[in-house]
Amino acid sequence: MKIAVLTGGGDCPGLNAVIRGVVRKGVQEYGFECVGLRDGWLGALRDKVTPLGVADVRGILTRGGTVLGSSRTNPFSHEDGVGRIRETLDAHGVDALVVIGGEDTLGAATELSHQGINLVGVPKTIDNDVAGTDYTFGFDTAVTIATEAVDRLHTTAESHMRTMVVEVMGRHSGWIALHAGVAGGANVILVPERPFDIDQVCGWVRDRFRIESAPVVVVAEGAVPLEGQMVLKDRSHDEYGHVRLSGIGEWLTREIEKRTGTEARTTVLGHVQRGGTPSAFDRWLATRFGLHAADAVAEGDFGTMVALRGTEITRVPLDSTRGRTKVVDPSLYEEFAVFYG
Repeated sequence: MKIAVLTGGGDCPGLNAVIRGVVRKGVQEYGFECVGLRDGWLGALRDKVTPLGVADVRGILTRGGTVLGSSRTNPFSHEDGVGRIRETLDAHGVDALVVIGGEDTLGAATELSHQGINLVGVPKTIDNDVAGTDYTFGFDTAVTIATEAVDRLHTTAESHMRTMVVEVMGRHSGWIALHAGVAGGANVILVPERPFDIDQVCGWVRDRFRIESAPVVVVAEGAVPLEGQMVLKDRSHDEYGHVRLSGIGEWLTREIEKRTGTEARTTVLGHVQRGGTPSAFDRWLATRFGLHAADAVAEGDFGTMVALRGTEITRVPLDSTRGRTKVVDPSLYEEFAVFYG
């Protein structure tokens, strides 16, 4: 059997560990021939195929990013996208695909599966918002990076007695903000699932200054105030129709200064959260996902996604994850309310 591997969407720590796991088990245990599709679905559309042997995946476990490249290409926004993908797979004798991606990439994979293409999905995203799995690889690394930033900003805040606003990634879910905010001892944590009251935020800021303590605010990029709309950097969209986020941190900083009469500064972590070496947990989880994806292909269990449930790797139908986003439960957010303010 010949299988192809692709990585789609934003880069993510652990992608190379998945590729390595698929290739090592596929070749060594099942006798598969493996190839990679360059730059996600774009490579499938443009016939960009590269060999993937055991020698090709040596030394990539600890590397961030993806050796196959990635893109946010939506195959269904291109003329005869499905037909062109079929042509690429047929031309190279590919029997099955392992698709590594987040909500959008796996959504496209689900539709392609419906159209008869044999594939298995692997969930990745630093946002941890893919339904059907307890955790996605990349999330732990992002939280670690964000927590370290919060730790460091506490000292700057205290030295200058100013508010430090830290904007982290999270379009529709606040998993990074909540985990990093709690782990880093933030005084205010704002998530997309819960529109915030700017007056309450400023009240929490004043409370910290009253006890001569400098506040740190952690806000997810998709968080919105009660009285306004989502704050956007611009109005451009990608091929999946998503707007480019960022700007809420700067807006919060201006409002805090204006309403409290105190000094505030913004730090936008941005892409630093998704870059660099994956954490030990992400290497472990991504490797397991790769190994189990190879098993699913060998068993012909197509149209499924490997997932973490507790400590076990299971498979769930791709259909069951489509159109669903795993968000922070309100009760979990409230669990940490004693630390706000």
